[in-house]
Amino acid sequence: MSGVTVTLAEIRETPLSVDEVLSSVADPRAGGTCVFVGTVRNHDTKAAAPAAGEPQGPADVTHLDYSAHPQAADVARALAERLAAEGRVVRIGLVHRVGRLDIGDLAVVVGVSAEHRGEAFEVCRRLIDELKATVPIWKHQGFSDGSDEWVGLP
Repeated sequence: MSGVTVTLAEIRETPLSVDEVLSSVADPRAGGTCVFVGTVRNHDTKAAAPAAGEPQGPADVTHLDYSAHPQAADVARALAERLAAEGRVVRIGLVHRVGRLDIGDLAVVVGVSAEHRGEAFEVCRRLIDELKATVPIWKHQGFSDGSDEWVGLP
């Protein structure tokens, strides 16, 4: 398939829009579009061992602060371009937010359109999984008990 396009690959501090990503991957050649939306949830399991007397298990999250390396957008674009070069999809778009995010805020939106749904699903999953694993973006969680922790540091 020719004409595969990376339409959006950004890291930004402003709120994200599912419609923006969906519009960026729209194409008349596409028979299937897959969008993944990652939101800030109100709980997580602390990675650090609990303090004495503190229960193990989920903890109440109050907010997240995302930080990114100055070249994170370049790394994200390179990832999208590598997946696009496989020729299985029509368009790819992604955006990740940095800064303080509250419960319910959109943290990441990725979209993939392809001629067929199978390719859209497969590449969308690879896109979000590889983005989380390889793009230098770090999450700092704040908990209701006043504690905090960094997640995903190298």
